[in-house]
Amino acid sequence: MTNKNNVFRSPLFYVGDKYKLYPKISQYFPKKINRFIEPFTGGGSVFLNVSANEYLLNDIDSKVIEIHNFLEKQAENPDLFFKNVFEIIQEYKLSHSYIKDIVPQELRDKWKKTYYAKFNKEGFNKLKKDYNSGKTNTTLHLYILLIYGFNRMLRFNSKGEYNLPVGNVDFNKNTLTALNNYFYLIKKKKTTFHNLDFLDFFDSINFQKDDFIYLDPPYLITFSEYNKLWNQETEKRLLEFLVYLDVQNINFAISNVTHYKGKINEQFLKWSKNYYSLDIKSNYISYHDNSNKEFREVLITNYQPNKSVSKKTVRATETYT
Repeated sequence: MTNKNNVFRSPLFYVGDKYKLYPKISQYFPKKINRFIEPFTGGGSVFLNVSANEYLLNDIDSKVIEIHNFLEKQAENPDLFFKNVFEIIQEYKLSHSYIKDIVPQELRDKWKKTYYAKFNKEGFNKLKKDYNSGKTNTTLHLYILLIYGFNRMLRFNSKGEYNLPVGNVDFNKNTLTALNNYFYLIKKKKTTFHNLDFLDFFDSINFQKDDFIYLDPPYLITFSEYNKLWNQETEKRLLEFLVYLDVQNINFAISNVTHYKGKINEQFLKWSKNYYSLDIKSNYISYHDNSNKEFREVLITNYQPNKSVSKKTVRATETYT
């Protein structure tokens, strides 16, 4: 297990992943957690780093949960997993800098910033074609598509076909490290993965003492692939349920963006006035758009945070409706 910053990153490299923000948000998490409950798990960098007795994890994206379940099984025999990975990489003639960087120097000189994409394009497109046709339709092939694909995203068209182009990255040492850490950590955790709508997921849980829910839903006013299934109505459903959880004395923390490119999430702001609000300095701006200066990301909790904060909104008399 390798880690330099005391934070482990998910090997899904999920867009919107809280890997870089984890040290900032986790300082406000409860010190004692029985079950860590996450309805929008995504890549899983948060649950990988949280210490709890049990982990109830959910995501509406069936492919994300498919990969988590697959990798959890591979933790029993990582050597076989990496052997199978390398066989596929060799079959499709993809670069593999985690072992040796085989991209020719002339290609590097000609395409200084995109040589991995140029080198891997042909093999990647063949792998994508084989996966979509069902010829090699396994979760391992899907995971390799994710690793070599554009921005390491998962995207499918209306026919259910993976439809991203090749990315300018390969199976590198960071990928190897993330996978080895995932295998080590997942074997030590009692996890259950679900693929449900978030309210159906909550309905399946009998809440217990010291349960803690962390929520990182799609951000209503920003732009990402996973925002397609999110709108004002789904956000309203979520916020109403959080009011119910608060009445039941279930601790939760939720990340969200309240200001972005001139847009304001008025619905969320009004709701959050009843709880503790913590400004979080995010990397979202630099990652997505350096020109966007009006940006605010927050963490809202329904409990007094462990760490004293300079900016907070203590429960107001106004009730969200």
